[in-house]
Amino acid sequence: MSCQNGALDLNSRSQPGPKSPERTEGVTADEDYGTGLLENQLSVGDFVKIQRAFESPEPRKTICMSREEFMQRMTEVVGWGTKEEYGELYDKVDMAQDGFITWDKLTSFILLVLYEKEERAKSTVVPQWKDLQFLPVKHKDTIQKVIFLKSSCRYLTISKEGLLGVWGENLKLQETLPITSDATKLKHLWVTSMVSLENVNKIAVAFTSKEICFYDLLSKEEFSCQYKLQGLKGTPICMDYWYDSLDANESILSFGDITGKVQAIAFTAALISLFERPASACEDEEATMTISWAELLSGCHKCCHILEHKLHHGDWVRQVTYNASLDAIISSTTSNTNTMVLAWKEKSKKHLKMTSFNIAQGIHAFDYHSRLNLIATAGINNKVCLWNPYVVSKPVGVLWGHSASVIAVQFFAERKQLFSFSKDKVLRLWDIQYQLSIQRIACSFPKSQDFRCLFHFDEAHGRLFISFTNQLALLAMKSEASKRVKSHEKAVTCVLYNSILKQPTQREDNEDKVLYDNP
Repeated sequence: MSCQNGALDLNSRSQPGPKSPERTEGVTADEDYGTGLLENQLSVGDFVKIQRAFESPEPRKTICMSREEFMQRMTEVVGWGTKEEYGELYDKVDMAQDGFITWDKLTSFILLVLYEKEERAKSTVVPQWKDLQFLPVKHKDTIQKVIFLKSSCRYLTISKEGLLGVWGENLKLQETLPITSDATKLKHLWVTSMVSLENVNKIAVAFTSKEICFYDLLSKEEFSCQYKLQGLKGTPICMDYWYDSLDANESILSFGDITGKVQAIAFTAALISLFERPASACEDEEATMTISWAELLSGCHKCCHILEHKLHHGDWVRQVTYNASLDAIISSTTSNTNTMVLAWKEKSKKHLKMTSFNIAQGIHAFDYHSRLNLIATAGINNKVCLWNPYVVSKPVGVLWGHSASVIAVQFFAERKQLFSFSKDKVLRLWDIQYQLSIQRIACSFPKSQDFRCLFHFDEAHGRLFISFTNQLALLAMKSEASKRVKSHEKAVTCVLYNSILKQPTQREDNEDKVLYDNP
């Protein structure tokens, strides 16, 4: 847990007692209230005095204080503050109403206060952006997907005509190559989507030929087709892939098609093989193995099984994703009936229980924040709505500000903020807690009114990609100066706990050691 903001506040206070009134000018009511609290005014020196008051002359004995004792001792030991203020602090620490508090209880409360303060500060930080730039793509048609490969630190872009762009982490174009299946060599058959299968070093590409091809990233011939899934009933137009970070054998490839069907392949032995190779198959491991959808439905492949539903009733499924924290497949359409569907996996793991959201005029996209337990939807009616996944009757929040249809939303997860992008090329950043727009960006985007948009925020690198048909724009965040309090000048290489001294010890590269007091 990082509490750098709170730590800085403690270190910066040199004089005891309340802060001077002039320091609060221009501060909001919330901030003014926060700075006036006793726990926010105590200095490091004050905490040292309080710690000593809790120390017992007898080893291994814990000092407990009642409310009256705490009020009396603290006014004497700290030397400032009223008994009423210390009484209020005591009540916050003794939430369980045990009738006493210890030094451990007090420090746990203070750490929680500092953590919450840092979280609030983080959510109000507005990112600063470098100038908009357009990447030198070679795509001639609509860019369908941008993904980042963690294993090789590369970006991949793919366009409708099947051209794959390979980019370095520095966003320099390394190479372009055609990704096609035999069927896509025919005219008017295109790529519709692409996902990265990080745990098995593959990518999956969907085609209008009702095929999904799996390309191996580690083969001698890079991007060679290892599996070809054929015979799908509808053209897949969106895909998503998830794998269990604790057991990479467990993974789910979900996809939606133009017939309104949502389907998923749940793999149970992904690290060994995605699909079972028949005994009659060619022994050449580089040869492409063809699998029919009917085979998967019949259960011929024991290493995977199928999940599916048809609740979208013929509407094109615009987006689909499996979320592990909900254990549900989320999908959406532009229809106002069954606009967004959550398909919950049952205990048997092979059946789905459906929850349907009817959203006026439909939505273009959605995103889910697991820690906030919120789904954000990009409304065709210009509204961004926030939904509790368990409440279908109405949204828990509505974000107003766009004057055109919202076509993309994505959470800035670490800061509990939300990006939204509208048809009139206005980008907004929202504070989720206060449900307010904290940034509006209207860059020199292409002036064309008719465009296909792809929106992807790479949070790890602070890069926002927005495509306009075959053009790819990049907004990169400026680096922010860190205010983190550091205990070492060099990288920490070892942390040990001394059970006798009850103190942690850290060692850094230059062999310097730091010994910490343990409350």
